[in-house]
Amino acid sequence: MSGHVWEVVADSFMKILLPGLTITIPLTVIAFSIAMAIAVAMAMVQFAGVPVLKQLARFYIWVFRGTPLLVQLFVVFYGLPNVGILIDPFPAAVLVFSLNEGAYCAEIVRAALEAVPAGQLEAGYCVGMSYLQTMRRIVLPQAMRTAFPSLSNSLIAMVKDTSLASNITVAEMFMATQRIVARTYEALPLYIEVGLIYLLFSTVLTKLQQVGERKLGAYTAKEGR
Repeated sequence: MSGHVWEVVADSFMKILLPGLTITIPLTVIAFSIAMAIAVAMAMVQFAGVPVLKQLARFYIWVFRGTPLLVQLFVVFYGLPNVGILIDPFPAAVLVFSLNEGAYCAEIVRAALEAVPAGQLEAGYCVGMSYLQTMRRIVLPQAMRTAFPSLSNSLIAMVKDTSLASNITVAEMFMATQRIVARTYEALPLYIEVGLIYLLFSTVLTKLQQVGERKLGAYTAKEGR
């Protein structure tokens, strides 16, 4: 690359990284936290087997897993104003990412709940716990340990998926890159640069996932002794 290109890349680094730290990461953290609350609720509803609520949960999961994330973003941000519902870009992105990720994570948590031996639920009843107490104190903690690797992968995937938020004018780091490309016409090096920043974020989360898995593994081994 020429000296001019290196200069553009160096000058752009902080202009791309800063929106990543102030928009991309907060969007991911907020949306994933809400998604986890939705996922646990939907998984517990299915696990409990309440007929009407279970069907509603399955319908929600079917819709959000079966339609593209980009379409969901467009429906909420560009479509809802047609019926008088106006949502700012960042809250719209949080809403859509939360609902979309919640549907995927609900299936992960549901599978983890079903992997917990039935005797654990019965043991809770035997010591006088209610269903919710047994789920909160015994079943759910075991299920979440099982689900942790898959949920961590979902979080890493969400960091990359936030680039789609640029399509509804959220000024995250991919949009920042697009604006710099429009000004400098240096598409290849700048898109490689933003890709490397996404890779950096994903690598940090992967390392944190590995630490978390080791700690959970040590805790599980300690419990088994």
